[in-house]
Amino acid sequence: MMANESTPVRAGAVNVPYGHVIGNEKWKGSQIVQEIQGKVKLILEDGLGLVDFHLSNRSCVLYISEADLVAGTDFKRRLVRFRNASSLQGIVIVEKTRISDQYFPAVQKFVVLELGMALLPVADQGEAAQLIIQLVRKQAKDQASNPFLHKKAPQLLEPFVFQTVQQIPGVGKAKALLLLERFGSLHQLCNASVQELELVVGHTLAQQIHTFFTQTK
Repeated sequence: MMANESTPVRAGAVNVPYGHVIGNEKWKGSQIVQEIQGKVKLILEDGLGLVDFHLSNRSCVLYISEADLVAGTDFKRRLVRFRNASSLQGIVIVEKTRISDQYFPAVQKFVVLELGMALLPVADQGEAAQLIIQLVRKQAKDQASNPFLHKKAPQLLEPFVFQTVQQIPGVGKAKALLLLERFGSLHQLCNASVQELELVVGHTLAQQIHTFFTQTK
């Protein structure tokens, strides 16, 4: 299904009640919808365009399937259209399977480095559903414990950015945390020099991180 490029993807364009997910109608009957239903409140709507699932008024999921990766570059055009037109925080969920594994490194660099978006690999739609449920429940819990949270920009992407940084070869949880504390965002980390990285993780790993973000695709 081709997304309607004219569909609004700006923050606030879709009103998502806390504890709910608004999904694209094209997912009706799918495994991901079946596993979300009953766990959190799911509303399917037509006309969401580029977005697959809205998690809040400011954050959403774009899902890239194994078939999308194998088929070619249409998914890249979709992500670029979203990034150019959207003020939403986009989480890109990618199916990383035995078949699609060969395409994953290039997709990871494209999403993280060129688009500056968070990326999470999943084995299948079932695992993707669990991620979405976890995020929505955390959001609802945070809102319940802090009624003033809605006045601030939600920090929903932090765990996903954290996990994305851990996917860099040689970077585990501890070093990922140090890097994000030092550079503040994925975009700044991507553009850090070897000398700046060395101050956090040492020379060898700094070289590996810099190569990861700058080597030719």
